[in-house]
Amino acid sequence: MTIRTSHRPRFAMRAPVAAVLVAVSCLSLAVPAHAEQGKRDGQGEARRELRAGNVHTLREIESRVLPRMKGMDYLGMDEFSANTYRLKFIRNGRVVFVDVDARTGNIVNIMR
Repeated sequence: MTIRTSHRPRFAMRAPVAAVLVAVSCLSLAVPAHAEQGKRDGQGEARRELRAGNVHTLREIESRVLPRMKGMDYLGMDEFSANTYRLKFIRNGRVVFVDVDARTGNIVNIMR
């Protein structure tokens, strides 16, 4: 013999879960697919360039740039595209971004 403690049907307990799943599905459709695809393509291009030897590795870039950034603490790489590394430094409590040409290793921009 089965004793039921509630008069609600079993599916009524699952309805809120289903509503949440539908809401999440709708929200995921709001992100443009081409935006994600573009990001993945850029990363793929950067990896291809690195494998082909067309750009310097991060270690090579760091060995060239870090000695030139006297008085700054290096926080790490912030971004990498197919042709630019963005390195992140801090000096006197202010963040400084240094863009470096991945092919030549030359600093192309410093944003304070």
